Amino acid sequence: MWIVRLALRRPYTFTVMALLIVILGVLSARKMAKDIFPSIDIPVVVVIWQYGGLTPEEMAKRIVTISERAMTTTVNDIEHMESQSFTGVGVIKVYFQPGTSIDAAVAQVTAISQTITHVLPPGGSPPLIIRFNASNVPILQLGLGSKTLSEQSLFDIGLNFLRVQLAVVQGASVPLPMGGKMREIMVDLDLKALQSKGLTPSDVNTALSVQNLTIPSGTAKIGSTTSSSTAARPSRRSSATSRSRSSTGRWSTSATWAR
Repeated sequence: MWIVRLALRRPYTFTVMALLIVILGVLSARKMAKDIFPSIDIPVVVVIWQYGGLTPEEMAKRIVTISERAMTTTVNDIEHMESQSFTGVGVIKVYFQPGTSIDAAVAQVTAISQTITHVLPPGGSPPLIIRFNASNVPILQLGLGSKTLSEQSLFDIGLNFLRVQLAVVQGASVPLPMGGKMREIMVDLDLKALQSKGLTPSDVNTALSVQNLTIPSGTAKIGSTTSSSTAARPSRRSSATSRSRSSTGRWSTSATWAR
């Protein structure tokens, strides 16, 4: 109650103080910087390993653990790490000490991840390294649908047309489209015909795969004009994804061709 008695004894002082608070509050609100998505500097780097066919246990033992141990010996200012292993995918979150240069951290993580690829299972690829930023949030989700176009056509439109146009927007980061199907060609093989010629389904897959070769053949000089020439096969790329045998003894294999 003492503040009430003080206000009653000095009413002009409290009136001036109230006016000052109102005026300063309005001025501060007008000059205060406003941002819908303020910049939040959290020193976190996410490393995503991908290797198709590995179980979560194998992914953790043969890829994630090796990567974590390598980063602890070469990357500076690590606070702690978290990892998750799924079928064919391993995710490592590297948390750094406050004030750490995130650019230097990304460079170190990238360098060691490229270095250890030779000790990982053969056929793998370098990881996807992402700088985590809490201010990056999805602002647009676009879905494609059609009653006349196939899923393959919709996937092509989203990947090769819509994504290209959205990627040039300043400040936007557009991921690859999810869902849809790649164009595929189903090839039915006659097992008896292959055996009669001493071939296997793997030989057919190999024959399809070698059609995607572009061989440089040199240069051709005609007068004062010099041009390079190449000997290119039809641009097709295929890989057998599944094989099954029907009741009639015929083998069926699925191949993916991209023109």
